[in-house]
Amino acid sequence: MKRWILTFVITSLALLALVYLLLWIFGGLEGLDFGFHSILALVLGTTLTAALGVGLMALVFYSNRSGQDDSANDAGR
Repeated sequence: MKRWILTFVITSLALLALVYLLLWIFGGLEGLDFGFHSILALVLGTTLTAALGVGLMALVFYSNRSGQDDSANDAGR
């Protein structure tokens, strides 16, 4: 199960890196007149936010598949 989560996280971050690479190759950020620090903040903020979202979704899937939620759901009935 942990291997699936690690694969999911690495794939998601690789896709995000690909998007940044394509933006850099095609000059998608040059028209904004951002300085180095602004672009660095944009990249770090987006990457960390995406990593947080991917990590939380991976935990939700892991919790659902491992049966952790079943005992909590049964206790509420």
